Amino acid sequence: MDIERLSFSHRSDAPLLDKLTFQIPKGRITTIIGPNGSGKSTLLGVLSRNYLPYEGSARIDGKEIADFKPKELARKLAVVHQQNSAPEDMTVERLVAFGRQPHRSLLKPHAREDEACVDWALAVTGLLDKRSEPLARLSGGEKQRAWIGMALAQRTGILFLDEPTTFLDPFHQLELMELVQALNREQNLTIVMVLHDMNQALRYSDELIVMKAGAVAVRGRPELVLTPELIADVYGVKARLYFCSETKMNHIQLIETMKSKG
Repeated sequence: MDIERLSFSHRSDAPLLDKLTFQIPKGRITTIIGPNGSGKSTLLGVLSRNYLPYEGSARIDGKEIADFKPKELARKLAVVHQQNSAPEDMTVERLVAFGRQPHRSLLKPHAREDEACVDWALAVTGLLDKRSEPLARLSGGEKQRAWIGMALAQRTGILFLDEPTTFLDPFHQLELMELVQALNREQNLTIVMVLHDMNQALRYSDELIVMKAGAVAVRGRPELVLTPELIADVYGVKARLYFCSETKMNHIQLIETMKSKG
C-alpha cells in the first residue's frame, strides 16, 4: 500500500488526518500507535474505504482505494473492527462463512471452494471444535478469533485489525498476538493493526507508525522508534527501557505522567 499526502476531515472541521505519506510493506506486520484522538482508527477507516472522500492518494497495487468497488476491495483486504456485533445465536461456522460474501454472485451463490476456505479459517484460528457453537457460548478471546476467522475466509492479502486485544485478559491478549504473528509468518499476510500496548507493539511488529494529532510523528523499526524521548513527546509519560533476558528484547516501563508541578 502506498499513501501520499493523505488528509481527511469531517465536513469543514480541522483535519483528522493531515498529509500522511508512508508505505505499508508487503508481508510485514505494521502497527499504528498513538494517544487517543491521534487518528489511528480514522486512518484504518480511510484505508478500508469506510471514510470518503479523502484528499491525497492511497493505493493498493497501484489502484486508488476510492476507485475500488466494495466487493472488489473486500477481495483485497479484510477488516476486523474494534467492536463487532452479530446475533448471539449465530454459530461460529456461519459467522466465518460470511467472509465468503465478496466471492459470491447471483450466478455463483455457493461453491466447494467456500466450504474449503471456511474449514481452513476455522482450523487456523483453532475453532474447528467450536464450529457449531453459538457465539453466546464463546469466551471473549474465542469471539475475537471467530471474527478474525471471518476475515481470513475472505482470502485477502491484507488484514486490518483495529485494537484487537481490547477487552481481553492477559492470556487471551497474548494468544491473539501469537495468532497474528503466525498468520503473518506462515500465510505471508500483510497485517496492519492499531494497538495501545507499546510492549505488544515492540514485540510483535516489524514496522511501527507513531501518530500524534493526525500526523505521523515517526515511523520505522520498533526497537529504534520506541525511545523514552519519543514516549515523553507523544504521550506525555516518563518511561524507561530495560532488557529482558527471557524474551531477549527491550521492554517499556511507564513511570509517571509528565504533568507540570507547581
